[in-house]
Amino acid sequence: MSKGNSTKITDELYQYMLDHNPPLDSVQRGLVARTYATFPDVAGMQSAEEQGPLLAFLVRLTGARHIVEVGTFTGFSALSMAQALPADGRIIACDVSEEWTAYGRQAWEEAGVADRIELRIAPALDTLRAMPAEPHIDMAYVDADKESQISYWEELVPRLRPGGLIVTDNTLYHGTVLDESATGSAAGVRAFNDHVAADPRMDSVLLAISDGLTLSRKR
Repeated sequence: MSKGNSTKITDELYQYMLDHNPPLDSVQRGLVARTYATFPDVAGMQSAEEQGPLLAFLVRLTGARHIVEVGTFTGFSALSMAQALPADGRIIACDVSEEWTAYGRQAWEEAGVADRIELRIAPALDTLRAMPAEPHIDMAYVDADKESQISYWEELVPRLRPGGLIVTDNTLYHGTVLDESATGSAAGVRAFNDHVAADPRMDSVLLAISDGLTLSRKR
């Protein structure tokens, strides 16, 4: 087996990577800082810093105009994608917390993209099932409770246009996907990864970016 992970990501190498990626702007940087200062115990739920520029890149690459985000937290990923959208583009952002998303609302206003983001505070499955059944979504970002990921997937795939993209975060889940006796969220991620790999409707690749990122394109 040819193994491609011989480069170990030290703190210095990670900073080098960030230094050679598009930098976060002042609004993004401020939101990241506020998240860690206000919610230190759960700030790890925020998408990694390098994922902001990557999500923006994917929005531009796919020409997305209609995006669905499942799991918004304090709004960093939605902000990054909204900034890459054309003026007529829209994101439906799904979350259940008014407290967390209030920080996102503030940042979206500061960045001038609040009109591109429709926040829906409700269980994400309810929001997804209320959407039109025909293919109309260009891109989706899934970063929510791991035990529901297959359910989110099954609601999103039929609504995704051909060539559309689903980006799923945490698909290595701190390495616990290797544990065959895993329970809870880790078991949910393991089941999701198997489900995605076997889905004939989609072409998918699992990448060792941050905590694992799966990119899935509809055939």
